[in-house]
Amino acid sequence: MKLVTAIIKPFKLDDVREALAEVGVQGITVTEVKGFGRQRGHTELYRGAEYVVDFLPKVKLEIAIDDGLVEGVVEAITRSANTGKIGDGKIFISSLDEVIRIRTGETGSDAV
Repeated sequence: MKLVTAIIKPFKLDDVREALAEVGVQGITVTEVKGFGRQRGHTELYRGAEYVVDFLPKVKLEIAIDDGLVEGVVEAITRSANTGKIGDGKIFISSLDEVIRIRTGETGSDAV
């Protein structure tokens, strides 16, 4: 089993969610986060004062899936979150040793 973690632009969340539903993803955890990569933030003008926005708003998706779905999930996220501009985000894939559903005690793939 794998844990796919994706950091994307907030306005792309609905597109990504729909693309993941099409490839069979049943559950997603979404967290609003802030950060920066190569973008390094930007400068904004507000009421005549210039200030630097160091951390940009992003959305973090966490998806626990079977190994067989990884390619489809990565392709769906990449396709639907892509704007072609800097700051589109990143995808991280980690191995999951064990998953346990609290309500029933199911483990492994059955718990997802």
